[in-house]
Amino acid sequence: MAAIAAASKPSEGFPPIAGPDARILILGSLPGQRSIAEQQYYAHPRNAFWPIMQELFGIKGDFAIRCQQLVENRIALWDVLQSSLRRGSMDANIRMDSARANDFGTFLRTHSEIGLIAFNGSKAKGLFKKYVNTSVVGQSICQCSLPSTSPAYAAMPFSAKLARWRQVILPEAS
Repeated sequence: MAAIAAASKPSEGFPPIAGPDARILILGSLPGQRSIAEQQYYAHPRNAFWPIMQELFGIKGDFAIRCQQLVENRIALWDVLQSSLRRGSMDANIRMDSARANDFGTFLRTHSEIGLIAFNGSKAKGLFKKYVNTSVVGQSICQCSLPSTSPAYAAMPFSAKLARWRQVILPEAS
């Protein structure tokens, strides 16, 4: 009965973390249960996002400090979906009929220096293509899929994920 009740309450995303001069926008799909419970992006201890950010930019500390360090490195963080019904934390359980995308038109107009949208996993890219009008992105913003940092994507070791993230993110950050 609790699972049915949980599935009937939408998972709600977070506001973006972004400074006005952000150059890179990293997009996930929708926060998982652990992240929602802790009100923090990528809160699951086995998610590789924050360890990758530490390797690439030296980002560490508590959540507020890490967010500030993202902003200082001109990196914005958000999710494609504002909300959706989903049982559990798996992207495969997102109910497409209930999905609502974030307002990327307004975000990209107010963050005009974004030159790269990096998708944290193929699901984020698929959701973006399905729910976001591509005309809001414009021709000058590159889009790239990166390996998911989720612990559910265990087929690729951390070292390979890090190498791919380094290859895509670091050239854009400098």
